[in-house]
Amino acid sequence: MTLDASLALVEGPWEHRFVAANGARFHVAELGEGPTVLLLHGFPQFWWAWRHQLVALAEAGYRACAMDLRGYGASDKPPRGYDTHTSATDVASVLRSLGASSAAVVGHGWGGWIAWSMPTLQPTVTRAVASLSMPHPLVFRKASFSHAGQLRANAYLGGLQRPFVPERQMTVHGGYVQRLLREWASPEGIWPSPEEARLYSDAMALPFVAHSAAEYYRWVVRSQLRPDGWRFAARMRTPIRVPVLQLHGEHDRAVLPSSAGGSEAYCEGRFERHLLPRVGHFLPEEAPELVSRHLVRWLDDLG
Repeated sequence: MTLDASLALVEGPWEHRFVAANGARFHVAELGEGPTVLLLHGFPQFWWAWRHQLVALAEAGYRACAMDLRGYGASDKPPRGYDTHTSATDVASVLRSLGASSAAVVGHGWGGWIAWSMPTLQPTVTRAVASLSMPHPLVFRKASFSHAGQLRANAYLGGLQRPFVPERQMTVHGGYVQRLLREWASPEGIWPSPEEARLYSDAMALPFVAHSAAEYYRWVVRSQLRPDGWRFAARMRTPIRVPVLQLHGEHDRAVLPSSAGGSEAYCEGRFERHLLPRVGHFLPEEAPELVSRHLVRWLDDLG
């Protein structure tokens, strides 16, 4: 059976929209009315990772929008544009296409990396930032070199640098994606179900998605030796003055809790961090009610 992008248009109480932004077309699932909250998924997932929070945020009086990042799900999959500067421009452009002048940007995993970049790279549209399972990019980069456990956890990053092989692993069969989901989730939990794991592996097998997903990580590794990476690191030393919420799982085996502290050094605005017990990397799905409560409380406090 040939898979197509309609697989990502999972039905639910939300509305599926397509918006033109930054020279590409992006898919957004939207629910609710009120202040805009833009939700960014991580690897190896797509917008559907935020399905629980879409409902909870809408019920709390917010306009919740979960987008497929460039190259994922039902969004366009161009051959280029997987650096963080382009990602931040994508997010800002999507917000403008949605008619939002500013928003709280909430990201998980790689989406959290992008969210951290927004106050510096796209300050005019960024009201506040919440990052799940990802510390400030400079904290993560430092831990990736100085923290032995995080270096071992990053082994998958090395695998993604190879040409063609990762794309084949992620598309020929669903074992690679399903293995990552189970390895990074808490061993004490029951997530993912076989149905959830299959949907994510099928979404990664959509044409060009595996290549796009790998390109994000190829940029973040290889740019450390290039001027564009040096410029990004220099920009990210700019103090963050908008409110920041950081949530991390106690059992996260992709970004270790012991390597996730220290982001407050880059924050001059209100900052809070919470370690969620008995939860792994995939916070929005492993602990949906707890994550939603934290987000709603934090958003309500923004005023």
